[in-house]
Amino acid sequence: MRAQDSRTGTGHVVVIGGGIAGLAAAHRLLDRGARVTVLEASGRVGGKLLPGEIAGARVDLGAESMLARRPEAVALAREVGLADRLQPPATATASLWTRGALRPMPKGHVMGVPGTAAALHGVLSDEGLRRIGRDTELPRTEIGDDVAVGEYVAARLGREVVDRLVEPLLGGVYAGDAYRISLRAAVPQLFEAARTHTSLTEAVRAIQAKAAAHQQTGPVFMGIEGGVGQLPLAVAESVRARGGEIVTGAPVTELRRTRGTGSGWRVVAGDRVLHTDAVVLALPAPAAATLLRAEAPAAAGELATVEYASMALVTLAYRRADSTLPEGSGFLVPPVDGHTIKASTFASRKWGWIDEENPGLLLLRTSVGRYGESEVLGRDDAGLVDVSRHDLREATGLTAEPVATRVTRWDDGLPQYPVGHHTRVARIRAHVAGLPGLAVCGAAYDGVGIPACIASAYAAVDQLGGERAGLDALIRNPVQSLHGGAGE
Repeated sequence: MRAQDSRTGTGHVVVIGGGIAGLAAAHRLLDRGARVTVLEASGRVGGKLLPGEIAGARVDLGAESMLARRPEAVALAREVGLADRLQPPATATASLWTRGALRPMPKGHVMGVPGTAAALHGVLSDEGLRRIGRDTELPRTEIGDDVAVGEYVAARLGREVVDRLVEPLLGGVYAGDAYRISLRAAVPQLFEAARTHTSLTEAVRAIQAKAAAHQQTGPVFMGIEGGVGQLPLAVAESVRARGGEIVTGAPVTELRRTRGTGSGWRVVAGDRVLHTDAVVLALPAPAAATLLRAEAPAAAGELATVEYASMALVTLAYRRADSTLPEGSGFLVPPVDGHTIKASTFASRKWGWIDEENPGLLLLRTSVGRYGESEVLGRDDAGLVDVSRHDLREATGLTAEPVATRVTRWDDGLPQYPVGHHTRVARIRAHVAGLPGLAVCGAAYDGVGIPACIASAYAAVDQLGGERAGLDALIRNPVQSLHGGAGE
């Protein structure tokens, strides 16, 4: 049998990695009639989507919302029986904690880049606002094949725009540095508009006009009753119900091609050896690099260069009677202001199901840690709780004692997308394409958000069947990863 037979239902495919990308790939493979085995190194499925509880309340301990303006995540949730549990945020009103106060999150911008100076009134200084106005007087900035978001925006509009708004928004998505992050990968529609407009503010207004013309309706983000962490569990249940096998606690230690007639792949996981027609590698870049070193050393070398940022989420539960919070879903924190937390989500305000299930509690969480910030994450759990409470007190006046706290660490949890990320991904895929019956997917390639990971998985399955349409569409129309309000 050949790998392409997986499309017709006569092949066996091993998916290595049981995060949302691997599970989505398995789900799609079963749709195509393949026999599927998922191997997950840890003791659970779901990756960065993790349901949990605090003080008896259900919460997400990882990602908490998914972009609804792309179809992949919401459609998959519906396919696996979660349609009646999909819920938009109860409020999308967020704030910025900047220049000593909580200020309303500005409107009329694209990932923090304004179409007019007026859009950032109240967030920027008078000089910062005047600097935006000089954008139309500057000569065209050639951005070439790619450029760092912060570098380009600062050159056009001034550093204050980057430091006060672009940085906290991008930091909430990538836990990265705006002055390193690729404009082409992180804000693709702005990259394309910037290539055809002399002025950056004109480019932003063109994007806004195009969006208005399309009249997109419905929520930008969506959650799930019980938490977004329910999504991988439901997908896994669907995979198993349709005959797919999911094995946890099964780290793969060897991946080799089998030569000869009917060649395929040999996968070793502990004392288990599988001979399979095709493999979908849905792993973080370092783990994928290790497995590809023998058969695809060039791809492994590229994957080994992908850097990751670590972060921690601090979840806190308070007695509602003892606690008050400002209105809204939470706030973002520009690092230029010198605070430790980078965001806070008022979970009881943001998600109606949390509020309804826990009338006596007020639940919120903070996020800590950006690319290169190893010192703050070196603190123990109690230290992270203390610094979170300190910053919450300064920002909101919350002085009550929490009834419960929980720290969730995501070490090397978020891949970084530096300038040139798209060309690196293209090189990786070109190297992998030389190996029949192998495809890669996940957060290291096409976006860190849930829809991006699912779209990446679907493109990988298509590739195994000899189809490039899905991958070509993904390259032409990347899935931008947006910030889901505050604390995503």
